[in-house]
Amino acid sequence: MKTYIFKRIMYLLITMFVIASATFFLMKMMPGSPLALSEKLTADQEAMILEKYNLDEPVPLQFVTYMSNLIQGDLGNSFQFDGRSVTSMIMDRVGPSAYLGVQSMILGSIVGMLLGIIAAIRQNSMLDYSSTFVSVIGISIPSFVFAGLLQYYVGVKLEWLPVAFWEGFEYTIMPTIALAIFPMAVAARFMRTELLEVFGQDYITTAKAKGVNSFKVIFGHAVRNALIPLITMLGVMLVNIMTGTLVIERIFSVPGLGEQFVRSITTNDYPVIMGTTLFYSFLLVIMILLIDIAYGLIDPRIRLSGGNG
Repeated sequence: MKTYIFKRIMYLLITMFVIASATFFLMKMMPGSPLALSEKLTADQEAMILEKYNLDEPVPLQFVTYMSNLIQGDLGNSFQFDGRSVTSMIMDRVGPSAYLGVQSMILGSIVGMLLGIIAAIRQNSMLDYSSTFVSVIGISIPSFVFAGLLQYYVGVKLEWLPVAFWEGFEYTIMPTIALAIFPMAVAARFMRTELLEVFGQDYITTAKAKGVNSFKVIFGHAVRNALIPLITMLGVMLVNIMTGTLVIERIFSVPGLGEQFVRSITTNDYPVIMGTTLFYSFLLVIMILLIDIAYGLIDPRIRLSGGNG
């Protein structure tokens, strides 16, 4: 297991290098300039700013400088926010984003698994058809559409919850629900499909024949084995939540990374764009590593020994 984890960490570092390189050169290909939205500057003032941020150097040299600083943990300084450190900006904004992400992932996963379990147990019933309908809607419609509907009907029409801003728990409910729709739908569909397959396995039939309690058969055996492919899908659900927050935070005026990321794109703030992208990418590859390790914890038949398997 130690060898496996070491290899995965090496792959993680290589992946991060590729992402950092690709992001850097893509930023250089973006149209416009970080000085375009600034007040009218003289030629000398523009030259001073370009020199300050090393933008007057050839692109290959800028890349070497950027990677050298990145190895030291320096993500650079923002162009548009008074030269603030990108690292400090991420740390200031990560709290609301993490809160929404974790809360929506927990809500979506739990509700989705329950819907999937109910649908599998009551196959071809109204409960099954209703769960399938909800799952299809959740997968088909983007989260920002649900966000707009929640704002209009729950926030404006019914006035049950605040429409926007970030001033207490009640302000997190609607964005959390909007973000949780997709993981809920995915979890429900996968749980139902895998449970139906597991129910047909010989060991489930044997357990029932021996008179094992139905609750134990379902939750002690079937659900546990059905979780393996669902764990795999956590990576996909995480990506959706991570990218979904970019728009949801803007819609609900949440002071998180997503809102800051969108603003940095509109102003061509390269360091903030690259720093935020690397931060999201790092979270994703770490999650994938944890998912791989979780396989062996959920199913004892799976062994990750020496990096093989």
